[in-house]
Amino acid sequence: MEARREKRQTCGTICLKYLLFLFNILFWLAGGAVLGVGVYTLVEKGDYISLLNSSYYSASAYILIAAGVIVTVTGIIGCCATLKEMKSLLIVYLILLLCIFLLELIAGVLAYINYKECFPFCNQLDDELRQNLKVTMQQKYQQAGEESITQSVDKLQQEFKCCGSHNFSDWRDSVWIQAAENDRLVPDSCCKTPSELCGRRDHPSNIYKVEGGCIRKLEEFILSQLYILGAVGIGIAFLQLVGMMFTCCLYRNLKEDPY
Repeated sequence: MEARREKRQTCGTICLKYLLFLFNILFWLAGGAVLGVGVYTLVEKGDYISLLNSSYYSASAYILIAAGVIVTVTGIIGCCATLKEMKSLLIVYLILLLCIFLLELIAGVLAYINYKECFPFCNQLDDELRQNLKVTMQQKYQQAGEESITQSVDKLQQEFKCCGSHNFSDWRDSVWIQAAENDRLVPDSCCKTPSELCGRRDHPSNIYKVEGGCIRKLEEFILSQLYILGAVGIGIAFLQLVGMMFTCCLYRNLKEDPY
């Protein structure tokens, strides 16, 4: 019995065990990072994304959260399987890694195909989104029952240091700006130093006049999130290949050791 126990704890098995455990720690941290980015995007920037009236951009945040949860849970299962040397749990862990890897591969291929198919129409889609934001700002800002839109627009303009959808002149056609009782040229949130009625002056020293519109900066932010999603996806895919290799080696070593 003692000889069998010593045989099981061979140098190769111990090395594989700790390598796989280290991999799972990295995998778990990667999942936590993805989850964190998704939650941050949804909580802190969700109001901005909702202004575009498009589910395409908000879906990226939910994908990040779902991927983060799956990767984190898989990493925990891997740690348990490695430490307890449970072959059945190692099989479950290997299957999960393989499924995640295949899903990533399929998603990447579909994204590439869809991009190729949509390429001639992508600019048209972007123009529609820009127009949606412009109309939302002009028609719903400071209107009854649209308090959440008003707060989102104010927060968007202040945080991204912008004014209007394309530029500050978008506000000239705003229902609120054109109201007889309003003598502002732009909302107070366009001001570099917001204060009551500061929007009556549209000089570049007072408002974000030359910094550009909010749609461009919002698109840059969304693209940065998609780049993060792609980069993290590639990193996790590489980790998964390494993890599957270590898992197979450890499972084989454990299988060769009699109980």
